[in-house]
Formats: sequence, C-alpha cells, structure tokens
Amino acid sequence: MEKLGFIGLGVMGKPMCRNLIRAGYSLVVYDIVKDAVQELASEGAQAANSPAMVAELCDKIITMLPNSPQVREVLLGPDGVITKVRPGSIIIDTSSIAPLAAREIAAELAKKQVRMLDAPVSGGQAGAVKGTLSIMVGGDAAVFEQCRQILGSVGSSVIRVGEIGAGNTAKLTNQTIVAINIAAIAEGMTLAVKAGVDPSAVFEAIRGGSAGSKMLEAKTPLMLAQKFDPGFRLALHIKDLANVLETGKEVGAPLPLASMVMEMMQELKADNYADCDNSVLAKYYEKLSGKPIGLPGE
Repeated sequence: MEKLGFIGLGVMGKPMCRNLIRAGYSLVVYDIVKDAVQELASEGAQAANSPAMVAELCDKIITMLPNSPQVREVLLGPDGVITKVRPGSIIIDTSSIAPLAAREIAAELAKKQVRMLDAPVSGGQAGAVKGTLSIMVGGDAAVFEQCRQILGSVGSSVIRVGEIGAGNTAKLTNQTIVAINIAAIAEGMTLAVKAGVDPSAVFEAIRGGSAGSKMLEAKTPLMLAQKFDPGFRLALHIKDLANVLETGKEVGAPLPLASMVMEMMQELKADNYADCDNSVLAKYYEKLSGKPIGLPGE
C-alpha cells in the first residue's frame, strides 16, 4: 500500500483524503486545524504535526490550500516540506494558485531534486466528495504518468495540459468562463423577470438549446430558489479572479469581461455575500433591477 502525504484538510481536502483511503492508499495528513487531522486519523490516516514531518514520512505529497502564499509557506517555509523532503520526491499541488507562483515554487523544489506538478481541480465540494473532480495538470510528462493513478482516485477527468504552471493557467481559464457564464445567466433571467415572464419557464425553454450549459443547470435552480448556501463560495471565486487578472497583466491578455464580473463580485462582498455561493451574482442584478430572479410563492 503506497504511502501518501496530504496537507490541507478543508472543504476539498478532507473528502479527497477519504477517496484516497477508499482507493487503498495509506495517508499521512496535516492541517493547522487539529480537529480535521484527528477526524481523518480516526478513519485510518496517520496524523503529522507539521509539513516537515509529512515530508519525512512520504515521497509523494499532495497539497490542497487556499492560495499562493499558503502553498509557498507549507512547501518552502521554515517548518515546510523543503526542510525534510528527500531527493526524488514528488509534490502534487492541487490548490488553485497563480501560475507564476507555481513555477517559482517548483524551481525552488528542483534545487532539492524534488519534482512538482501543479494540478488544480474543478468540480467543487460535490465533486470532491464523489471523486469526480476535473484535474488540470502542469508538469513533466513522466512525473505526470507516475501520479496519474493517484489523481484518478479523486477525479474522473485527469488531463495534462503542459509544463509547470499550465495546470493553473487552465484552472484560471475555467474560472474566467464560469464567472462570466454565471453573470450571463443572472443577466438573462433578470431580463425575463423584468419583462414579466416566469424565469423558471424560461429556464425549461432554453436549457436544451444553445444556451444550455453545466452552469445553467447548476446555478439557475439556486437563483430561482434564492438559495445561496455555498457550493463554491464567492470569496474563493474572487481569489481566483484576482489571479486571473494578475496573470492577464503578466501575459498581456485582454480580460474586460472578467474585470467587470470581478467588480460585481467585489460589490457583493461589500454587501456581506462573500460566504455565499457564487450564484449570488443574481443579487447584484436584483439590486440594479429592483426585482429578484426567484420569486418565492409564485
């Protein structure tokens, strides 16, 4: 039974660990939240007291962390993986971070003869629980092949898109399209409401046509029900769009639509919707139009 390290036991990391345990892997886990570590330890994982300890015990380590600074700290910090990691080890970072940060971190690890894949995921908490995440991978092709089976235990789609940093570029592309798509759904449904047409009927009418999409199917019912419990929190999408816009400046990519949706999300954050699902973009349009997309009781 291969032993894996896993650092970051939050909304995504914890169910990913459970799927790896079900797949037969032996896990060594660490998180700054000790209750999360103990919860997985009660399910068969071995608890570690630092990222360095994980590196002492495992040659393959997966990280699932909030953003670039946390990944940098866990991997390169004073008590980080780099302090105890063995030459030949592989780091699989499934966090969503800036591509430049992924390349910089990989370059530091390479000085210790450690290889890295950046492998951000899409599919949210539901996909993490079901093991159906879409995983976009950047890094050396041979290293990817060594890790394909591991990633296949937590995802149903595992695609290498290029060298280190390419995985996060693909994720940022995904998050750009998702954000704009959700805003477009909210805008279109607002048109229906203001025109006096039942938005639920419009949804049924258009879902099988050219406007149909995974986002239309996932987010429209939430808007209609005015149910914005987090599946993917607005605050996390703001974080991703910040990385989108930063990367766009680095590479000279024009991103006017992403910039506009970022402003919408920032206004919603100021209105205390940061912890709501990103479908709460409907509330931005409600604020402008004076009418909610979902009308309870109608």
